[in-house]
Amino acid sequence: MANQVHKNPRKVDISSMNQLKKLINRYRFVLRWSVRITILCLLIDFGYILGKLPDWTHFADGPIQKSAFMMDYEYRQAVDTTLPPLHWRPVSLDNISSNIVHAIIVAEDSNFYKHSGIDTEAFKQAWEYNLKNGHIVYGGSTISQQMIKNFLLSPSRNPLRKWHELWLTLSLEQNISKDRILEVYLNIAEFGAGIYGVEAASRYYWGIPAKELSMEHAIELAATLSAPTKHNPTTRSDYFLKQVEKITRNMGPRASF
Repeated sequence: MANQVHKNPRKVDISSMNQLKKLINRYRFVLRWSVRITILCLLIDFGYILGKLPDWTHFADGPIQKSAFMMDYEYRQAVDTTLPPLHWRPVSLDNISSNIVHAIIVAEDSNFYKHSGIDTEAFKQAWEYNLKNGHIVYGGSTISQQMIKNFLLSPSRNPLRKWHELWLTLSLEQNISKDRILEVYLNIAEFGAGIYGVEAASRYYWGIPAKELSMEHAIELAATLSAPTKHNPTTRSDYFLKQVEKITRNMGPRASF
């Protein structure tokens, strides 16, 4: 009969323990470096946000500067001359019709004067709607968030850009009045290919200054904001007309033309 080889249980236990210790050490090494890299990335990102912060004291009043979106458009237009030229004529809030102010607040951010930059209820509703439809349709962004995105950031929808937008919006709301935020937004929002601000838009589409906008025209400009290059008072697409109907309905009695 062949000799049977008997394993020493103690040696097996020691070998298993050594393997376990190696796995634990490897896990600790990976975890330690993951934490270090995460902290480094956060510090770099924090520095990026600080670098994006404007001087709020200069931003609070005075002439409105071109937005990041406008400068990007000018760059693209210089490369592609088939794009129409930039149309932009900034004006003060006093020279903008209350009709367009009211229409845009109803269309874009009905709680504008109530929240502190982030409308959590609107965000929740938008998130639920997007989940139901299986893709991003509405973002739930406030006018303050849109102003930050247009003025300082980019149209990208990646989570990092939204993160930057969040912190910059909170800083904006702590330093700038609501009326100034609205004034800047109304002057930098896009209303068509190369058309920025309500003054340029009202002159482009109807040949009148923004101060003379009727409620009908104001609602049409507000309906343009969600997709300005495709759905506007010139294209009069089905989507655009549905937006006009929706805003008119939400405005109630004040929407009578």
